[in-house]
Amino acid sequence: MSDEYRIERDSLGDVKVPKDAYYGAQTQRAVHNFPVSGHRLPPGFIRAGATIKRAAAEVHRDLGLLKPEIADAIISAADEVIQHKHDDQFVVDVYQSGAGTSHNMNFNEVIANRALEILDKPRGDSSTISPNDHVNMAQSTNDFIPTALRLFFLHDSADLIEAIKSVENEFFNKADEFDQILKSARTHLQDAVPIRLGQEFSAYGEAIKRGCEKIESARVGLEEIGLGGSAAGTGLNVHPEYRERIAEKLAELTNFNIRPTNNYFWAMQSLSPFVDFSASLRNLAIELSRIMNDLRLLSSGPTTGLAEIILPPVQPGSSIMPGKVNPVMAEMMNQVCFSVIGFHEAVAWAAGGGQLELNVMMPFLAFSVGEQMKTLTGGLNAFLNKCLVGIKPNKENCRRFLERSMGLVTALNPIIGYMKAAEVAKESQKTGRSIKEIILEKGYLTEEQMKTVLDPGPLTKPGIPSVD
Repeated sequence: MSDEYRIERDSLGDVKVPKDAYYGAQTQRAVHNFPVSGHRLPPGFIRAGATIKRAAAEVHRDLGLLKPEIADAIISAADEVIQHKHDDQFVVDVYQSGAGTSHNMNFNEVIANRALEILDKPRGDSSTISPNDHVNMAQSTNDFIPTALRLFFLHDSADLIEAIKSVENEFFNKADEFDQILKSARTHLQDAVPIRLGQEFSAYGEAIKRGCEKIESARVGLEEIGLGGSAAGTGLNVHPEYRERIAEKLAELTNFNIRPTNNYFWAMQSLSPFVDFSASLRNLAIELSRIMNDLRLLSSGPTTGLAEIILPPVQPGSSIMPGKVNPVMAEMMNQVCFSVIGFHEAVAWAAGGGQLELNVMMPFLAFSVGEQMKTLTGGLNAFLNKCLVGIKPNKENCRRFLERSMGLVTALNPIIGYMKAAEVAKESQKTGRSIKEIILEKGYLTEEQMKTVLDPGPLTKPGIPSVD
């Protein structure tokens, strides 16, 4: 048994740590204390945290506060973590101590012990490299975790934005492809004026475009960091030049416009930048869910529904009804959107859960927002490739519904007035006779005038119908 463990010590005493683990006593205590969900830190957060530890070591070396050999060993160890060589060493549950002290110490211990190994020293030799005094120099969990969250969200959201823009572009491509296909619009799910299928799809593209712009705007707020605030924003135990230097170094390492905050006390107390970012993902999810509902409705049938568009069949839709095919990719996206919306609710509650100089409700934010980004990215890519690019119009159904639509009578308002137009619509509904037939019978328009006024093409553009 003694061969399987080594003894490390923290401020509470001795702890048995697995012999081959790079983490140490405080991480082991957290593993024992928080066997909650089994969820571990996302790889993106691990990369972000190690980037901060690397940058801090380099800044402190340049300031003369860390011996070069110690700083260089920490930098080398952190680089390995950035390259995901030690992801299995980050073992603390995402639901754990407030603020994320256990996460921070997991980073400090892994990097310290790997740095010791690089220097041919035994793991746990804190007299040579200390997790607290060296790897965590000038840092507190209270400024480290919020900064790591920012870097994680900035980096990993790049793939999400690429996925969003690909879907946006394809909706606009479909808008061009379907631009000449006339159909009936529907408001309140009832017949409305003529519209082009391309116009419907252009609205979908525009909604996604605007949602992406809001995400990009929220990302800008993540570039402002409070690293150097130390425990409460005062900067205790922080070199006067550290704040500016660490921001510059992180900007260099990440290629983001990282900048120091103008108020370190606000940066410690408020999680509003994370709420803004998460909310921008939620808002896009709300729009996407609405669009998926439209696609499911427009493809409903195929014989007893609207069936104005045809979604690509990707799998059988029933274990009992032969030949049935369901809109599974749109259904998948609905569920992805519900998940994104739900995770935002947790983020919002966390943001409101802080007290005084620190909001401690941070550890699970990496997981929650990480899940938002991951599921949206994966869902959008799958929807694009398995559904959106293959959507086809059902021109016959679009034409048939348009010709029977009560919405056509709206074009008569400027010519015969609303009341007479309503009379025509009611009679058509009651008798089943066509609008054109009733108009001719009542003598409101001639055959030639009716062809001009009720031509659906011009009715999909700005203008006032006229018999002239």
